This record gives sequence, C-alpha cells and structure tokens, in this order.
Amino acid sequence: LALAVYNLIADHFEGVCFLESIRENSNKYGLVYLQNILLSQILGKEKVQIVGVRQGAPQIEQRLCRKKVLLVLDDVDEQEQLKAVAEKPERFGCGSRVIITTRNKHLLTLHDIEGTYEVQGLNEEESLDLLQWKALKTDIVNPSYKNVLTHAVTYAS
Repeated sequence: LALAVYNLIADHFEGVCFLESIRENSNKYGLVYLQNILLSQILGKEKVQIVGVRQGAPQIEQRLCRKKVLLVLDDVDEQEQLKAVAEKPERFGCGSRVIITTRNKHLLTLHDIEGTYEVQGLNEEESLDLLQWKALKTDIVNPSYKNVLTHAVTYAS
C-alpha cells in the first residue's frame, strides 16, 4: 500500500526516497547506512558520506530543510530508526510528507504521529487467493495443491 501511494504521488516532490525493510537493513548494516541511502536518493548523488548517526541527523536536516520531500519508511520497529532519519518534521521542507509503516503502534504514539491508517488483514479466502497468485502465478490451482496451500495459510495466520 505504501509503495502504491509513493508511486502515485512521487512526481509532486523535489526529492523522494523509499527506505524499505528498515528493521532488517538497520540490523544488518546499521543506522548510518539508512541515513546515507536517504541523502543519496533525495539529493540524487551516488556517494554521500555520513560517518556516525549523531552527525547524520543534523546533516539530513541541513541539506533537506528547504526541500519538499516524500519519504517512506517501511517496516520501522524501533524508536532509534525513526530518530535517525525523520525525528522531527522541521527536518524537511514545507509540504514534505513522511509515510511510516510499522507493526508497533506505540512507536507512532511516542513521536506524536498525526494521521494514522491501520491496514486490515486479509481473511482466509483472500490470503489463499494471494498465496496462489504469488506462488503459482495463476488463479486456477491444481486441486492437489489446494490442501497444501490452505494449510500454509492457516499456519501463517
């Protein structure tokens, strides 16, 4: 959903960045990596060199405070991740938008995030349809697979 919104409105901004899988990437590469990706994508430069997280936050604010940016933060699960890239709205220029996807509602409360939207989960039938389409690339399934797919959906729920 966040990617669809991003693709729909990206043309209305001076700079755009979709930081995907923040939970995984911050664990694997660190917060400085995320800060470097953010600045590189929005400024359109291949190499931005932030050395430490504390240096990165003010550098992001200094370089982006006058730019209208669209930033999507996908799968945020810790407060430090949010602080490192988008702690306060003043960090970005007028008209900027930050979209955050998270499973941690408390994280949004801590940062006084306005305008939340909770995505409803799929029911069993919708989950089965999605799995069939993604795994088998078809909506017509061999009956012998149906039982296995149904068990997979039930297990994942």
